[in-house]
Amino acid sequence: MIEPSDTGAAVKRVTVEPGEAGERLDRLLAERLAEMSRTRLKHLVEAGRVTMEGATITDPSLRVKPGQTFELALPPPVADTPVPQAMDLTIVYEDPHLLVIDKPAGLVVHPAPGNPDRTLVNALLAHCGESLAGIGGVRRPGIVHRLDKDTSGLMVVAKDELAQARLTADFAARRINRAYHAVVWGVPQPRDGEISGRIGRSPQNRKKMAVLRDGGKAAVTRYKVLRAFKDAAALVECRLATGRTHQIRVHMAERGHALIGDPTYGNQRSLARLRALPAALREQVAAFPRQALHAVLLGFRHPATGEYVQFSSHLPADIGALIGCLERI
Repeated sequence: MIEPSDTGAAVKRVTVEPGEAGERLDRLLAERLAEMSRTRLKHLVEAGRVTMEGATITDPSLRVKPGQTFELALPPPVADTPVPQAMDLTIVYEDPHLLVIDKPAGLVVHPAPGNPDRTLVNALLAHCGESLAGIGGVRRPGIVHRLDKDTSGLMVVAKDELAQARLTADFAARRINRAYHAVVWGVPQPRDGEISGRIGRSPQNRKKMAVLRDGGKAAVTRYKVLRAFKDAAALVECRLATGRTHQIRVHMAERGHALIGDPTYGNQRSLARLRALPAALREQVAAFPRQALHAVLLGFRHPATGEYVQFSSHLPADIGALIGCLERI
């Protein structure tokens, strides 16, 4: 049965009937809550929005038992149009057509489930005003490329339709010059090279990307070791010939050199290298809170003037401190 909740439509309660014993949780919810897709319900379970007797359930394949009652807490509805929210932005350059920002780690680029507001888009709408609304689409106005939430560094944002169209075309045609600095486990060999491999959703974990034998999209990353910290870690410059989701993180991990602090693509080899560090440094490196990746350079043809412009960004304080720690190995 489905019982009404004390908070209206925000919570759905489902009690397992005797004939439903052994059913998968996500399938049970899909059968009872016909207005929602099984895929959507599976994601809500994995996001920790289902509880049973106060305990959070995150396994959509859980086999249910008669009499169990599950509570599904629905996320609040997201507004169709992002709202302006004043936030501090580090603006490197701005003119009537575009702006270049130095994005801090932790800032999400555009609203999405789990991050409905306080994103870069919300801040841009507050900074640019109504002129930005709808440029390139209602949900992602001005956005022509993105950085992961915990990747810091340079981004260009379009302020008019001309800039949006031309910058989007230049990114698609790989005419944008981009360089990143990453701190990785181990020292890549050779120290100057290229990594290629098709990237797509991991068959084992749909929340991750992976290098695939079949399917995916072609991806090429060119790298150069800038500094080695004995054989424990290295500061690496990466340049993108393509722009796939998590490309640098996936390619470096595939080569056995996952980024320090990467919670998604770190692996057993990363843990082994962490354990091999001197005890005095181990805790400091382990505490680094994000993937050590920063977009240090961004160059492109200005969409209005045709002039080539290039911008650079210093490594942020947290990566600088990490490097300082590794120098003591």
